[in-house]
Amino acid sequence: MKRVGLLVGRERSFPDALIAEIARREAGVVGEYVTIDLTRVDVPPAYEVLIDRISHDIACYQPVLKLAALAGSHVINNPFFRIADDKAFGTALAARLGVPVPRTYVLPSKTYGDDVSEASLKNLAYPLDWDGMCKELGFPMFVKPHWGGGFRDVYRVTSKDDLLRTYDRTGRNTMIVQEAIEWSQYVRCVVVGKKQVLALPWDPRLSHFERYSGARQSMPPLSAELVATCEAHARTLCEALGYDMNTVEFAIRDGVPYAIDFMNSAPDFDVSSLGEESFSWVVRAMTDLVVELAHTPLAPVHRWDALLGR
Repeated sequence: MKRVGLLVGRERSFPDALIAEIARREAGVVGEYVTIDLTRVDVPPAYEVLIDRISHDIACYQPVLKLAALAGSHVINNPFFRIADDKAFGTALAARLGVPVPRTYVLPSKTYGDDVSEASLKNLAYPLDWDGMCKELGFPMFVKPHWGGGFRDVYRVTSKDDLLRTYDRTGRNTMIVQEAIEWSQYVRCVVVGKKQVLALPWDPRLSHFERYSGARQSMPPLSAELVATCEAHARTLCEALGYDMNTVEFAIRDGVPYAIDFMNSAPDFDVSSLGEESFSWVVRAMTDLVVELAHTPLAPVHRWDALLGR
């Protein structure tokens, strides 16, 4: 019997439904919650597939997932890709791939540890060209961490003074600044296995549990052409970044979808926010993916595989 392990936090509706759907398929695969004990580096958890829904918050799971991948487990999402990604790189990559994105800057950290002196920062320009950036991006603009999610430490600023006050509060975080896309519609694409995409209207202005359900009333309907464009861009981004489980958000300005957020390695799959119909789609699509992967030996993808095979 092939095994699919789920590494989760407090959520229950999605993992419970996925485990039940895997069992219903009777495909020689069983789904279960993973237990992480003290882990010998040469004896990681033995699963054909591991679904990572929590290591972004519980960092001690990250090396265990890498060990499992080295031992031959399919890890969703790939821990080497996921940990290497960040919002600045992802935005630059998207632009290179032809996906429209907001104009974006990377900021140096505001503060550093006690062991960093002025001499350590001799490569950093002073004064920083705040005026040039503000002139190019205009106001409002958004300041956000280069790595993170859940709208944590995301700020909308409306003037240079507001920007500098916000920057002063960011501490050691590395932040990015993006132009604000004044949108008329907003789309969130759920992507599974890099190929299956469910494009849904989504309104970030609403409360958490109304962002999907309320978007159909708060925004104009999505055209078939717009949906197709968003789906194509979402597939491109997930293929390039290696995500098998993601949500990709697009802000629509003058009919053009701008990719705003596409680093959701543990996207919200709760039935109470997705709604029954979309939740069922996610469970079916994820089951399709993990059952297939459970019966597919992991193909070598790491540079050191060639050395190990000698």
